[in-house]
Amino acid sequence: MSTGRRIRWDNVSTVVSATILLGAELIGAGLAAGWAIAALFEASLIWELIFEGIFAALAVYGVYRFIMKAKSIEPFVEG
Repeated sequence: MSTGRRIRWDNVSTVVSATILLGAELIGAGLAAGWAIAALFEASLIWELIFEGIFAALAVYGVYRFIMKAKSIEPFVEG
């Protein structure tokens, strides 16, 4: 039986498109920040990878929070 819920593809495509754009920028900035901080402190390759991993993880968390907030504003289903 159908419950009458329909997917709002216009909202889904808007959120997915914005997430791709924001994710590319945030993750790129996170990796660049990790590299720059490691270079600033003349850290070894291991520390550079650790810094990049920390900032990339923060960027992924930021993308996740964006998706959760965008879903509350642009609902994916109606009905």
